[in-house]
Amino acid sequence: MPANLPPQYAKAEEQYRAASTPAARLEAVREMYRLLPKHKGTEKLQSDLKQRISRLRDEIEQARHAGKKGGISYRVPHEGAGQYALVGPPNAGKSALLGALTRARPEVAAYPFTTRLPQPGMMAWEDVAVQLVDLPAVTAEFVEPWAVNIIRSADGAVLVADLADEDLLETTEAVLARLARLHTELVGQLPDDGGDEAVRHLPTVMAANKLDAAGASDRLALVREYYGDRYPILAVSAVTGAGLDQLRETLYRRLGVIRVYTKVPGRPADRSHPYTLPEGATVADLARSIHNDLERGLKYARVWGQSAFEGQSVGRDHRLHDGDVVELHSH
Repeated sequence: MPANLPPQYAKAEEQYRAASTPAARLEAVREMYRLLPKHKGTEKLQSDLKQRISRLRDEIEQARHAGKKGGISYRVPHEGAGQYALVGPPNAGKSALLGALTRARPEVAAYPFTTRLPQPGMMAWEDVAVQLVDLPAVTAEFVEPWAVNIIRSADGAVLVADLADEDLLETTEAVLARLARLHTELVGQLPDDGGDEAVRHLPTVMAANKLDAAGASDRLALVREYYGDRYPILAVSAVTGAGLDQLRETLYRRLGVIRVYTKVPGRPADRSHPYTLPEGATVADLARSIHNDLERGLKYARVWGQSAFEGQSVGRDHRLHDGDVVELHSH
């Protein structure tokens, strides 16, 4: 957390965590943004708060419309270290990628709009899992409204470009333009100032799929030339498996999370189930993620790993690093 935050900010943050409804969370996070000092050191937090405001407004609006119209609405609860939405034009191979990266078994066919419902799957990377959600195709003419809601609520997007498509630049641009008209922009990096709070800026990786297709190398060169300064681009094949390991690691790394392991005094560390926390998280954040009562009663912790000497006693504000082992001590 940046320095020089007023005590009122901490109170607003506590209200945000305790809020039980989207409206209450929105009110609290808006108060956090109002109280946050606006300077270069808080730019990342400003952006994060604006993204939270945008998500909560979407959630409230979606619930309001569902209540009025009784229309179709789908929600995919977040699981694992983070959630990515698979976004792309028809026949780009999103479902095939989901099947290759996870244990999900989506319907895969050589005709457009095979995917009709959200299809989640858990992608393993080392000892953590990242959730991928396959969605219906986006075109210049149409996108499912409920799919946009899922995209906007995700932690990031995988923009799938079709290396077998001679018009891949046109079809990819159609996806981006359609979403932009709905206040959803897929970006390689979040804007420093967070931008317009009504616009959801979604961190995005481009997966140039079908590397095994005829003419794929030439089209990949076009993709890199056109999008290389906008997105990280990974060339992959859901059929041969080429590039999938690199894609797995890239998606995990770009979530901006760390893995932390816990241990009980006198016992070995539990390395079967790491906790994933945002980069910069503290011992108090870890305790809170386990249980609010543990965070309230926390006295100190012992830490093994990069952030401390082996077994060093640290306070609740000690910042953790990836791979740390933490032994929590409470009243």
